[in-house]
Amino acid sequence: MRLITALWFVLAVACDARAQTAPSLTVADVDKIIGQALGEAAARGTNNGAIAVVDRVGNVLGVYAPNPANIPLLTITSGRGIPANNGLEAVNILPATYGALAKAITGAYLSSSGNAFTTRTASQIVQEHFNPGEKNTPSGPLFGVQFSQLPCSDLARFGEAPGIGPRRSPLGLSADPGGVPLYKDGQVVGGVGVLFDGVYGLDLKIEDYDQNLDELIAVAAQQGFEPPADIASRITADGKFLTYADVDKRDLKSTAAVAVNPANYVAVAGYTPAGRRAGAAFGTVGAGLRPEGRVEYPAVDAWVLDDGLGNNRYAPRNGLAPAAANGGLAAAEVRTIVSEALKVAFAARAQIRRPLGSYAQVTVSVVDAESNILAVARTPDAPVFGTDVSLQKARTAVFASRPTTTSELRAVPAVTLIPGTLSTPPLASYVDAAQALLGPTAFADGVAFSDRAIGLLARPFYPDGIEKQPPGPLSKPYAVWSPFNDGLQLDLVLPDIVARLDGSPPPPQGCTALPRSAAAGPGPGPTRLANGLQIFPGGVPIYRGSTLIGGVGVSGDGVDQDDMISFLGLHNAGLALNSGVGHAPKERRADTLDAAGLNPRYVQCPFTPFNTSREQNVCSGK
Repeated sequence: MRLITALWFVLAVACDARAQTAPSLTVADVDKIIGQALGEAAARGTNNGAIAVVDRVGNVLGVYAPNPANIPLLTITSGRGIPANNGLEAVNILPATYGALAKAITGAYLSSSGNAFTTRTASQIVQEHFNPGEKNTPSGPLFGVQFSQLPCSDLARFGEAPGIGPRRSPLGLSADPGGVPLYKDGQVVGGVGVLFDGVYGLDLKIEDYDQNLDELIAVAAQQGFEPPADIASRITADGKFLTYADVDKRDLKSTAAVAVNPANYVAVAGYTPAGRRAGAAFGTVGAGLRPEGRVEYPAVDAWVLDDGLGNNRYAPRNGLAPAAANGGLAAAEVRTIVSEALKVAFAARAQIRRPLGSYAQVTVSVVDAESNILAVARTPDAPVFGTDVSLQKARTAVFASRPTTTSELRAVPAVTLIPGTLSTPPLASYVDAAQALLGPTAFADGVAFSDRAIGLLARPFYPDGIEKQPPGPLSKPYAVWSPFNDGLQLDLVLPDIVARLDGSPPPPQGCTALPRSAAAGPGPGPTRLANGLQIFPGGVPIYRGSTLIGGVGVSGDGVDQDDMISFLGLHNAGLALNSGVGHAPKERRADTLDAAGLNPRYVQCPFTPFNTSREQNVCSGK
């Protein structure tokens, strides 16, 4: 056992060292990637679309249009025949550059040194069944992740000048094939996204092999920047292999790159000026994610978000509402919660990472009872998407557990954005449906909801995955449901997404549908869900006794691992602090509710989850 422990320590140190010496994309690399994409496009007889390259933290390094004066529009569709005025379905007003950007960011953000994911992978894990097309199976493990990295987020950075990340995406994360990660020396350095076919959609049938135009061009663009084969084709979830791509180099028609015309690098307002530039080296101050140095978190090798000047953007601080003096979280308690969660991650076996037995790589976020950010920290090689998502999860757990949730949702009216094309219903409709299922006091009685519990209510079938059952109260009916029209999650932020399509920065409060939180100093703070709602597992509320005082969210290498790290990390912090901080009383948790004869699960932890221990049922009784 000592030898095994020592070996895992060596592997962890080696992984951390690789992450801290990451290479980056050069201007010559960007030209090469674009030229290879153009070569395949020409070989396939097309020259009208968009290609985008980003670095690992989402800085846009170049957006190329073969015909800059005639950039085509994309059509958003799930392929299920859902008409317009159902979320983003059938919207056809956006340029292809937006789709290419979202795809490039997705390829970069979902990948790491231990896993390489593409937008085709994303398509497999965000649909109503996992795998898609397998009837009566639960929804995808990252159901809902497409509405993260939002352009209205108060965490994601915006602007055209290169700088710190993570950066926002114009359409969130993408499930449309044609976005792949870029690697150097086995480390992800960015992503490339392609949109030439005019469709921004997803793959409804994963059992066949598509010859998707965008994916073919993206694979051509990636030549020389491919991930190691072991992390691109052998990642599993729930015992199922995750698809990397339906094509490879053998399917390409091109034999050489095409010369790049620098004048065809186009500006995208709010994301990049015309031209191209080099990427940031991950792990540096300039990239905005870097080693913490064991200053705030002396017990763990944490990484943090940097403000570009060497300062931790989210160093642990006192809760603002309630204030620490009034029973809210104190900075020392926040630090302990983050540290204990990261300790669990470093001990846990990752689900979606090679080599087998690697520790889980995640981001941990803590907020107070009004969703003010109190701390964000991560392990060295955590996928970048989890930064924003972990914060979404912490805020979602808090928002759903507040006794004011019903009244705040009821106050949000219907919004018409484009008559006949884009609108949202009054959010009271979701409250009515929830109270019909859970009882007349649902979301007004202070029941503690985890992200797993709230997510089960947001599935198009309730119980999750069981066909011909009605939708969960926070979902759209299946006849009009899709990953582009999933219910409350999108309706909360759709007006904000549309408002930011001009590239403008988000307001300081972030996504705007809900009331702003209390904050210290002049003026209120962010809105309750300032970077959006998240509906897959990995977040729990924080209590002191029976009082809600905050939330903790975790995102990274496997959703059951996310659940365990947030739940067990908070439990262990409570034991270490002995200050009354911990989980909601058991009798107050959502798994005590009778929801049509079922009890929504609060958390689900993996069996035998640790690399150096055979301990089982690690969350039981806590």
